[in-house]
Amino acid sequence: MLRSFLLIDGFEPEPSCTPSSVKPGQPSGPSGLEASTATILQNLGFRVETATSFHEVQFLAGKADAALLSVVPQQVESWRQKIAAVRSLPLLWWCDRRTFPSYEYKLPPGIDGMLGPGMSAMEIHCALLLGLNHYCQWTEWQQEREQLLSRLEERKWIDQAKRILSEIKCISEAEAYEFLRKQAMNERKRMSDVAASIVKVYQLLQQDGNQGSRKR
Repeated sequence: MLRSFLLIDGFEPEPSCTPSSVKPGQPSGPSGLEASTATILQNLGFRVETATSFHEVQFLAGKADAALLSVVPQQVESWRQKIAAVRSLPLLWWCDRRTFPSYEYKLPPGIDGMLGPGMSAMEIHCALLLGLNHYCQWTEWQQEREQLLSRLEERKWIDQAKRILSEIKCISEAEAYEFLRKQAMNERKRMSDVAASIVKVYQLLQQDGNQGSRKR
């Protein structure tokens, strides 16, 4: 469960009631002024570290379970990229009277959920569960995508190396594949690494040959 937040505060501090005067789950104090985002979360038992600059994000990101953006819609994507450059965290957006988007606004794909001052303690906890689930699913999908792209890249090198070996050695592609497999075992490397080396050396030799022909 998420217990601590890195809060990105894009606004100047506003007058608010003291933490002791705010009841858990209530967004406003006796004065009628909206309590701060940090105050609301702290009174629900969360730890909050507030950052207003990228330098502070770099320092504080390691202490948080999730990042919460309290910024205008136009700043959401830039802050999402800054946080992602430091650490992968569930990313939520705090939606209140200052940050409320227009109906035409589309959330960036990296936003895992939204919280707001009008939500009860139960609603916030449920929203966090959904947000965390979305983050885990998105992270898993990203990892699977990267693995697939990596396998496709490896297959590209192996296929190119097989064609080169077949041409140079006058052997079948099946024999070329077996050659790559044995070479990888002998060198204690992955087949894709051996294949990439063969392709790159062949390309260099081709370039040298072409340059020599032009000089003549």
